[in-house]
Order: sequence, then structure tokens, then C-alpha cells
Amino acid sequence: MSPQASAVEKDNLFIPLVDFSLFLNGTPAERTQAAQAILKGFQNAGFIYLKNHSIPLPTVSHVFSTSAKFFDRTQPEKEALGWTTPESNRGYVSHGREKVSILTDKEDVEALRGQAPDLKESFEIGREGAEGTPNNWPSGDEAAKEFKETMLKFHDQCKALHIEVMRAIAVGMGLEEDYFDGYTDLGDNTLRLLHYPEVKKDVFKKNKLQVRAGEHTDYGSITLLFQDNRGGLQVKSPDGTFVDATPIPGTVVINAGDLLARWSNDTIKSTLHRVVEPPAPEDGDIHPARYSCAYFCNPNFDRMIEAIQGTYGGKKGPKKYEPINSGDYLVQRLAATY
Repeated sequence: MSPQASAVEKDNLFIPLVDFSLFLNGTPAERTQAAQAILKGFQNAGFIYLKNHSIPLPTVSHVFSTSAKFFDRTQPEKEALGWTTPESNRGYVSHGREKVSILTDKEDVEALRGQAPDLKESFEIGREGAEGTPNNWPSGDEAAKEFKETMLKFHDQCKALHIEVMRAIAVGMGLEEDYFDGYTDLGDNTLRLLHYPEVKKDVFKKNKLQVRAGEHTDYGSITLLFQDNRGGLQVKSPDGTFVDATPIPGTVVINAGDLLARWSNDTIKSTLHRVVEPPAPEDGDIHPARYSCAYFCNPNFDRMIEAIQGTYGGKKGPKKYEPINSGDYLVQRLAATY
């Protein structure tokens, strides 16, 4: 049985659809094949789709409905839980505050934000119990209690999936399967709940720079993306075009981030992507709201990151980057975004 099929294939962009059950429960040969398919997807496209992963569809559906209820809260309620610092990276981010882009200079980001703010709001949830950086939970009603319980459970489930995907990458690279375990055990990861509100179609026509989320790469090791059926995610192809990464029910889209690219001495790609105007509705002049859940996976914040063995030397060339602390690197990147 082949571990992969095609999820996206256009303009020399091939994003594989990998059956993850073959890595989780398959024979040694099937596990190796699945791991190699995952690694190849990250090396060639920077993206993969996983089906038959470890998080049940009803769980994801419940997370989405619980997220939608949170964003239905009044603006003052949400603002009271507001995001504060890059070091914490927790809490509510209002419409237009974050501007994701390929820019690194804060003044340039501010200028772009003024022209075309991202049409989204979000809520960031980090590792519960991390010293000095508590999560900003809503309180005072049963919905708040359910929200916290649901999101903490989902954070743990995503952490477990992160560990397994990194094990697959290790197997694909010919490393010991537990090579990354000491980098992933703490779960210094961020669950981001995203709400892209309904918007009139002419908003995008009036401002050609307007998108729901600008083109960017992610900062960490990998990102697990759970999306609804609205569409709008696009990935940049080798030909320079942006290709639709159409939702496939029951799958999780996973992309490699900048830190994993650096960690792999650029043998793994961190690929530009964006969220744009979705496919036009059949009637009316309104694009419905879109929801997604992104789980940003990082190496433990106290770990130093340097090129993985086997990615440099001889014909592969020298190490391209100096060692860097995971936590410091991610704080620096976040600081330019908000």
C-alpha cells in the first residue's frame, strides 16, 4: 500500500496526502515509507496533508464550535483577555493588530498594516503552567469553563501529534526515531484559534493589497493547521504562483517553519503561504466567516538549535547558520509582527 497520494498538484507544486496510520501502526517497511513520504513533502513543497492521524474528527469539530462561541463574546470581554508581549504570546488579538508578512522591519510592517490590515482576530493559548506566562482564560460562566477544558485537551492532543510527526521526520532522515524527543517533550507550543469574519466581496476589489492573512512563512518547527471548508489558504509554488490548498475533510495540513528549515541546514523548505479571498459564493455579496485552528510547534524554549547531523559536510556543504536559542529566536520574530 502506498503511503501517499496527491493533495495538491499544480505549477510544479506537489503536496502529498500521507496516510499517517501507516507510520503510527504499520509494519516496519510501511513506517519507513510513510516517514520518507513526509520528509520528501517537507523537502520539496514545505507542506503535507495527513489523513488518519491521531486526532478524531468529532474532537476537531467540537474545538471549532467552541472556538466560534468564544469569538461571539462581546468585544469588551475579548479585549479583557488581550495579548500583551511576545515573551508571553497568549491571549486575544483583535482585528488588524497582527500583520503577518515577509517583512522583518517593524516600521515596514506598520506601514503595510496601515494599507491593508489582516482581516482576522485570534486567541493564543500556550503551555499551561509555564512560569511567568499564564494563559488568559475567560471566566464567569459555563461556556468559559468548557472553553478552557476543551482547549487544554486539544493542546495536549496536538502536542502528541507534533511528537509523532517529528519522529517520522527523524526516521525519514535516517536518525534514531527519538532524536527530537528531547526537543518536544515540554510542549512550548501555541494553539491559535482564528476567526476571519464575514466580509463583503467588494472589500477585496477596492483594495488589491487586502487579504485575510498576508503572505508569510511560519517561525517555528512545524505548524498543524485544521481548517473549515471555506477555503482561502494558498501556498507559493516553485513557479512563483500561489496555489489553492483546498480543504480535505478529516485531514490536517502541516507545514515546515523557518526554524526547522534552519535546523535542517535548509534541506527542508519553509514555504510562503497566505489566506486570501475565498472562492466566490454562488449568490449574495458576502463571503461567510472562516475559522481555523493553527498549532505552532517549537523546540523547547531552553534548547539550542544547530544543524542536524547528516545535513552538512562533504558534498552537502558547510553549516549555514550559527547555533541559536529556540525561545530567543521565536520572541525576536514575534516582536516584529505585532
